[in-house]
Amino acid sequence: MALNNEKRSKNLTLQDVFLKGSIIAVIVSVPSISAFILSWEVLDDLLHAIIIGGVVHFIAMGFSLKISKKLLIKYD
Repeated sequence: MALNNEKRSKNLTLQDVFLKGSIIAVIVSVPSISAFILSWEVLDDLLHAIIIGGVVHFIAMGFSLKISKKLLIKYD
């Protein structure tokens, strides 16, 4: 089945890659920055805020892999 998807997919233009990459970057960075700032304000501890922001960032990166597979594959 993977071969059928590769045969049917078209090449993406450079503009498509930049646009979709920027969307994925926003999806990854906004939750982690928000969690960092919110936890820093609530807990008033920079080290804990960094840890919480990092954990949220890696969780968002896991979701971005699934999202990028749906966004970056272009069919006929």
